[in-house]
Amino acid sequence: MPDVIKKPSPEIFELFDNPCPERDYIITHVCPEFTSLCPKTGQPDYGTLTFKFIPDKLCVELKSLKFYLQSYRNEGVFYERLTNTILDDLVSVMKPRCLRLTAEFTPRGGLHSIIVADYVAPGYNPPANF
Repeated sequence: MPDVIKKPSPEIFELFDNPCPERDYIITHVCPEFTSLCPKTGQPDYGTLTFKFIPDKLCVELKSLKFYLQSYRNEGVFYERLTNTILDDLVSVMKPRCLRLTAEFTPRGGLHSIIVADYVAPGYNPPANF
């Protein structure tokens, strides 16, 4: 029997030690089938979420990231709140050197929305290719 989808919470995340903490390197995870609900109409919103980050001591395990993202499928939330909350939740547990979340939603009502939220750890200067 499948697990019950829980409310979005950073407690869902599982982490593992960064295998190369001495080096800056970029990790990109893409979720091309993200779903949430429009808080006004209750209709589904579809989008692609792209996570680009430079880890510090920890990395996020992909299965837990998938379960976390799936927990939004029954949540009514505006794109802007959604993007910033997901970024804040990941930063709170992973504590990366920097993280950019790009949320690109499919057109609705003739409009195509892209929301970009960034985090940079205090005192850290991201490389030019970030």
